[in-house]
Amino acid sequence: MKEPHNHAKVGYSMIAVAASLAVIGIMALFMADDVLYADNLQRDNTIHFNECKANDFKTDGCEKYWDRINNQISGIYVDLDE
Repeated sequence: MKEPHNHAKVGYSMIAVAASLAVIGIMALFMADDVLYADNLQRDNTIHFNECKANDFKTDGCEKYWDRINNQISGIYVDLDE
């Protein structure tokens, strides 16, 4: 009967996993110039929303919020007909 242990195959699999993790790490080093990109994007959008809210959503660029306000869920009621 053959020995049931496949140490060589397991070793090659471990080398393949280590190599793929190394490649992912190297890609992350070279591609991630701005690691806080999503955080900065969210902060910019929050600042824009708060500015629109302070101006009653009537300034330019605030039209995208009109379908989300004036309802019970948002709790923001503004007269947009002026």
